[in-house]
Amino acid sequence: MAPIHNLAAGVQAFTANAFLVQGDRTVLVDTGANFDIVSRIEDRTDSLDAIVLTHTHPDHIGNVKAVKTAFDVETWGSDTGQSATDNPIADEERLTIGSHSYRAFHTPGHKNDHLCLYAAEPGILFAGDLVFQNGSFGRTDLEEGDRARLIESIDRLCTVVSPDLSEMHVGHGQSVLTDPYAHIELAGQMARR
Repeated sequence: MAPIHNLAAGVQAFTANAFLVQGDRTVLVDTGANFDIVSRIEDRTDSLDAIVLTHTHPDHIGNVKAVKTAFDVETWGSDTGQSATDNPIADEERLTIGSHSYRAFHTPGHKNDHLCLYAAEPGILFAGDLVFQNGSFGRTDLEEGDRARLIESIDRLCTVVSPDLSEMHVGHGQSVLTDPYAHIELAGQMARR
């Protein structure tokens, strides 16, 4: 399995997680904010093929400019109307991240341009800020937040992701490596309360 490294691990500033996925196509999933991510990327690789954005809240895209400048790389995301997003990813589009094929799923509710990225074969999900460990879920009190749409997105995720999911990498906090599907189901229950 391709190595996945959270480059924001240990950062004390306000940031989202930023996952470097190495393999056939080295990709950064979100860039985080408020820390020197370029040196952390350079510690692990000499080149980067793309940046994929789960969504464009400032804590997920704050380091976009620095990474683009350092590695001459473009960004991919749901909405090219957002200044941080160079290239579009359509709902259910396939893309290579690391050495695996992922499907992108449009999952609004936390933000309109939110995407989750799922690779069925290795059982890996990048959930952004849709769901987190222990049944937590993305805020809906920010601009574009919508609890009903968030619940629909969590329900959709439950139908497209296998119950045998092995890894869920989230926008904040620890990745879920033990029964992550149960955490998604619990988030759906908690969001309805």
